[in-house]
Amino acid sequence: MKKFLIKVNGNQYEVEVEEIREDGSVVQEIPVQNTAQVSSPAPAAAAPAPAPKAEAPKKPAGPAGSIKVTAPMPGTILRTNVNPGDSVKKGQVLVILEAMKMENEIVAPSDGTVATLDVSKGASVNAGDVLLTLN
Repeated sequence: MKKFLIKVNGNQYEVEVEEIREDGSVVQEIPVQNTAQVSSPAPAAAAPAPAPKAEAPKKPAGPAGSIKVTAPMPGTILRTNVNPGDSVKKGQVLVILEAMKMENEIVAPSDGTVATLDVSKGASVNAGDVLLTLN
């Protein structure tokens, strides 16, 4: 067994890893040296986490509606079923949002008319981002 100290989001964990060969035999144990001198991973490893802000060019062309339909979770827009000016009924599917390999239907919270469509197919959204507005 090899022991490692791993730091994730500021929390430190001690893990033991056992190497197993293809034939199923276990590799000899290696004595653990002074684990207090283990250095933390470079901060550069966490740098790729923030996603680039590709949402900036997707501003609504017309006036915003009074009812905002937001993303319930982060994901990618697979399909938009409405366009600005379309009439919608409560419960009608407006947008398909893929999150964690599942397709989630974003439905109209009430009857109305689509005022703005703030996303397009392939766009990445975060939880709380406005997808469209209704009047």
